[in-house]
Amino acid sequence: MDNKDIFKPVLVKNDKKAFWIIGIFSSVIFLAITVLARIKIDIDLGFNPHVFAKINACINFAVAVLLPLGIYFVKSKKYVAHKRTMFAAIVLSSLFLISYVLHHLLTSSTLYPKDAGSIKYFYYFILITHIFLAGIILPFILLTSYRALTAEFYTHKKIARITFPIWWYVSITGVIVYLMISPYY
Repeated sequence: MDNKDIFKPVLVKNDKKAFWIIGIFSSVIFLAITVLARIKIDIDLGFNPHVFAKINACINFAVAVLLPLGIYFVKSKKYVAHKRTMFAAIVLSSLFLISYVLHHLLTSSTLYPKDAGSIKYFYYFILITHIFLAGIILPFILLTSYRALTAEFYTHKKIARITFPIWWYVSITGVIVYLMISPYY
């Protein structure tokens, strides 16, 4: 694939259908994660299920590296590299969702120790903002991708200016949350 092919639409534009699909898919994922977070399956896997939290942190770290790399590629007019990098970030984020659900199904919630001092306030601030923004980012990612796949690059760029910082923040804070809570697993 060369740079001239990158400007051709991959999808036929149908905003009404796309908005419905993005809305329904995002809502189903949000509800599934919300419901599954309250369910715990108690089975012996033969390994520590908190390994999924470590996998999540590694995936978040990789996405946190890929996102600015994607920005670098697009600003350098390396559109094929940008497309591949962003696709990798989406695939990794999808794998993250699977690992996240498995971790929360197989483990109990871990609370930050009450006697941890003032650092716990920083932890909870990071955690709360991370959860809130993670809960709203999916439709932005899907809409940004849709605009790229329909070759609406002006609109894609406009939405990406909102999507990128939120997605990047969620990825970075996911790693921070893991590093701060993992000693207490």
